[in-house]
Amino acid sequence: MTADLSNAPATPEGWISTFLDAHAAELDAARNTQLAYGRDLKDFAAWVAHRGGQFATVTRDDVESYLVSCDANGLSKATRARRLSSIRQMYRFAHDEGWRADNPAIRIKGPGAVQRLPDALSQQDVTRLMDAARSHGRTPADHARATALLELVYATGMRVTELVGLPVAAARGDPRMVLVRGKGGKERMVPLSSPARTALADWLHHRDAAEDKARLAGKPPSRQLFPGPGADGHLTRQHFHLMLKDIAITAGVSPARVTPHALRHAFATHLLAGGADLRVIQTLLGHADLSTTEIYTHVLDDHLKSLVLDHHPLAKAGKRS
Repeated sequence: MTADLSNAPATPEGWISTFLDAHAAELDAARNTQLAYGRDLKDFAAWVAHRGGQFATVTRDDVESYLVSCDANGLSKATRARRLSSIRQMYRFAHDEGWRADNPAIRIKGPGAVQRLPDALSQQDVTRLMDAARSHGRTPADHARATALLELVYATGMRVTELVGLPVAAARGDPRMVLVRGKGGKERMVPLSSPARTALADWLHHRDAAEDKARLAGKPPSRQLFPGPGADGHLTRQHFHLMLKDIAITAGVSPARVTPHALRHAFATHLLAGGADLRVIQTLLGHADLSTTEIYTHVLDDHLKSLVLDHHPLAKAGKRS
């Protein structure tokens, strides 16, 4: 393929905005993902311009030099890997559009993101958090909302954006399962535990009562399960994050260990330790790739060692010798 720059935007900003628009339209990418791509590509474009280069004609050497610069500036492996991914996708789009004859980033091996799990919350930690949630806030409605939020995220492993963005329609009729809209608009069904269903029903009682009062005051009804005053009409991620910190303090669990993501990890690790299949956990978490889910297998190490030492006949023979 030969490049045809006559069809390409005249500025780096044009390249980036066209790519982002196409990416959003084709993949229904989440807004946060779009913002991250935009920041990464603008930083790269500024670096190219500062060196006197042309965004449309950068080479593999240019991209590699940029990554070296990022490393020298103290950016983490995860950040550098994400920036390379953004650049690679941008130029893949440019190649598909005929703006470039090649993708200068296609053969560059990334630094690799370091996969770390937070200090896993124990089942006892989660129990204490649930107990503290039942008295969090000033009113019975506050208590019910906090309890429903924690029960839902621990019962389903939902991402925080998926949790706070749930429509109220998903919770009607005492459902055994709830439909979750995840990354890229992909949908999945996740089952609800009995405690989660009970907490959800209690919260709906308080929520609907508040909605009835608001309706009498002339306010439009909310379509959100967890309404909020923000632009999106639902509880924000930041509010839920701060709520968890307060609940952790009350529960006597270190607030540094308690985040929405930590509860998602607790869901996965506790399921796996209980014998759940890795493929099932992958589906419940909404992971596109099983390799992402496999980072949880570390929780089996001690369990497997104990299993072998306690039940394997040769291990028992060794104990007798």
